[in-house]
Amino acid sequence: MNRKSKTAVILLGLLLNLIILPAQAQKAEDILEKMIKATGGREALAAIKDTTIRGTIEIIQFGATAPMTIYQKEPNKYRLEMEIMGFQITQVYDGQKALMTNPQTGEIMELPPEQAKSVMKQALGNDSILHPDKYGISYAYKGEETVDGKKCLVLEQTFQDGDIVTVYLDAETYLPYKNKYNTLSQSGTEIEGETLFSDYRQVGNTVVAHSMVQLQAGAESARITINEVIYNSGIDDALFVLK
Repeated sequence: MNRKSKTAVILLGLLLNLIILPAQAQKAEDILEKMIKATGGREALAAIKDTTIRGTIEIIQFGATAPMTIYQKEPNKYRLEMEIMGFQITQVYDGQKALMTNPQTGEIMELPPEQAKSVMKQALGNDSILHPDKYGISYAYKGEETVDGKKCLVLEQTFQDGDIVTVYLDAETYLPYKNKYNTLSQSGTEIEGETLFSDYRQVGNTVVAHSMVQLQAGAESARITINEVIYNSGIDDALFVLK
């Protein structure tokens, strides 16, 4: 291949990238918009200022089931309360700092960086879905994939810190079927984590998964069952401060 031919191939490749990349970005935006519509629509999600979730979590490793309550307030406040095997566990994120109570001593302690990052992401509410650019979140369409016999559309969600979550949406309903991400094992090593969503139910003007199964390195680690979802109860900011 002579120099002119090589130059033509390079230029063609660059041109194709200029055409394909915007098309992929538009495809991701279109699919994300359909997911938003499937879960209630922009108006319904934007109207939610705080959410209270009550249910149970079964920790497979310990063979124990615990009551669990999660509070989330827009745009980025979060509180988890859980009592398991006689220990009370509380985690909070007040929009700036992630803290927890030591279940044995009751002492308030700051979460290690990796755990704090995880809690910060859990704290993100509907505004981060409706306006991802505000939070440095981007989406890329990665094509179709069959998961457990179900045709899924695959979106790659990239956070501002570089963390990536692969989101699998049911191609028929556009509801989330599975998320795949990196997480930490009990020993602190990085492993692949997955969350499977099912049992979608109507809550007000929204649709919410009431069953979640979590896997670590392919093995089931926890099952979460949601019993109640309450919107706009007027949660005070003080709930997200540990004293």
